[in-house]
Amino acid sequence: MKLSTKSRYGARILVELARHHATQVPLQVSEIARRQDIPMKYLEQLIRLLRLAGIVRSVRGPKGGHVLNVPPEEISLGRVVRLFEGQDELVECISSPETCIKAPSCRFRQAWKDATEALYANLDQVTISDLMDPHS
Repeated sequence: MKLSTKSRYGARILVELARHHATQVPLQVSEIARRQDIPMKYLEQLIRLLRLAGIVRSVRGPKGGHVLNVPPEEISLGRVVRLFEGQDELVECISSPETCIKAPSCRFRQAWKDATEALYANLDQVTISDLMDPHS
């Protein structure tokens, strides 16, 4: 499985916002883009998804920007990956066996299910807080 740039950049955006969570100082998109080297147009799309998911909120006004709406220790990497990848499974047949004609006799399905569960069990143990550099 290869994670999309959405998941990777999404996690980086959240780490950047987490650095300012204690002070609740809003960060503007341009500042996040510069610090994380993410194209601004792409970052705006990702921020929108994070806002719709309730993880980030926008602050209006001249000193406005974006802040975390959830403490960084409550945001798991698994949650971020699920949000941006749009699915919980490595393969579709885990939750929708009808999508595969081989599903009734498939010997791989359980292996894919086990791999998916192991992946997300690990990602769910890592929080945005864990990913922050203690020296920044």
